[in-house]
Amino acid sequence: MPSFGDLLQKIPDDYKPLAAIGVGSLILVGIVLFHGFGLHVVMVSHDRWRERLLKHRAHLAGAAFVFGWGVFLMLALQIVEILMWALMLNRLGLIKNVHDVIYFCANTYTTLGMGRMELERSWRLISPIIAISGLFTFAWTTSALVDLVTAHRQLVQQLEEQRRKRRKALAEAKAEAH
Repeated sequence: MPSFGDLLQKIPDDYKPLAAIGVGSLILVGIVLFHGFGLHVVMVSHDRWRERLLKHRAHLAGAAFVFGWGVFLMLALQIVEILMWALMLNRLGLIKNVHDVIYFCANTYTTLGMGRMELERSWRLISPIIAISGLFTFAWTTSALVDLVTAHRQLVQQLEEQRRKRRKALAEAKAEAH
């Protein structure tokens, strides 16, 4: 049974740019949907950790860890999406070397444009689609990161307020004991 890459190669050269737009657009939509799900998981997880910290005598170090973990998960999400693009281009037979395809996708997705790698002329329209997907997901991640920073700031304020109340209650208890 022929692979999808083999079928793509059978497309007449005049139609390959259209196929590149179509295939790239489908992959972009899939990646953006994956990104939305991933950000949802990160934000819900962060909210759950926040609630746990507020229920217990949490320290600011716990809040910093939860914030750092959220940032790390956002980074991991971006890296997985680069690898998804790389896997798709590799499976389509557009770049066969694994190291080259990851490097190409990372540079294109982040719009760095470093390196001299290009797709075959007929398929090169996938490159800007990869860049657009990176722009979409980075913008979305930035928005979520702003929410994460705001939630972290609120958590720190709440933890500090809890700490002040505990100290005041301890001071009052000591005063009553004397």
